[in-house]
Amino acid sequence: MEADRAIIFGPMRLPFLVLPPACVALGAATAAWSGSEINLFYLLIALIGAVSAHISVNALNEYDDFRSGLDFNTRRTPFSGGSGTLPARPDKAHVALISGLVCLAITAFAGIYFVYIRGLWLLPLGILGLITIVAYTKWFTRNPFLCLIAPGLGFGPLMVMGTDFVLTGAYSWTSFNASLVPFFLVSDLLLLNQFPDVEADKKIGRCHLPIVIGKKASVKVYSAFLAAAYGSIILGYLAGVLPLGSLVALASIFLAVTTVQGVARHADDIPKLIPYMGRNVVINILTPVLLAIGLFANR
Repeated sequence: MEADRAIIFGPMRLPFLVLPPACVALGAATAAWSGSEINLFYLLIALIGAVSAHISVNALNEYDDFRSGLDFNTRRTPFSGGSGTLPARPDKAHVALISGLVCLAITAFAGIYFVYIRGLWLLPLGILGLITIVAYTKWFTRNPFLCLIAPGLGFGPLMVMGTDFVLTGAYSWTSFNASLVPFFLVSDLLLLNQFPDVEADKKIGRCHLPIVIGKKASVKVYSAFLAAAYGSIILGYLAGVLPLGSLVALASIFLAVTTVQGVARHADDIPKLIPYMGRNVVINILTPVLLAIGLFANR
């Protein structure tokens, strides 16, 4: 029974599913700050769709990485290299594929429901989201630019602005500005998680920044995106689309500074880099949550 559960839930990467609730909460917070009443049923459906989308991309990624042989060559860490579920049970690889497709369908049905409720203006976000889920591992990872921005696009503008739209019925500059925070942070998350897999990824034809420009140069991109995440909060406040309370999200910058220093020092030393990869995950969750708290507190 325990083995069966591992086969089902391993490729879903359950420990990482805390990120969609944080992004959905941020979208709900921008809607609340704009004065909209929060429809809890709509919010629940949005959350289910967001979590299903994340499960889908995780499971399909595990399946594709198993089929390509990548999972047999990666140096597994707590944050990269796959769950190890399918190499241990290759006869059950189809379970990951089924999980990914079922969750993709759930996400699509959630999107169709909201398009029916809120109208066609939501359709572009929905279509782009589904394309990102399906195309990420097979195609986007072959292009350095798409590989860099796709994760942030999914958790930032698509998830945050999508949640705000289903609650308010319109797009807003506040939701766009807030969505830039997870956009830069989540893109950074995947960028840093690619460091341990450079050689293995190169062998199967992937083409992301650590392969193309090297780890040292990628650290500069990582640092720039991290700065941009905090810069977008400050600019949002100065532009009047975020309240003063939103600046509480800057509190995580103290963790970010030491993380950048550690990443720069240990970019080529994976065992020593792992603790900073963990800190990076904390930054990705803490910052959107703090921003959401700041928005809710100033509604």
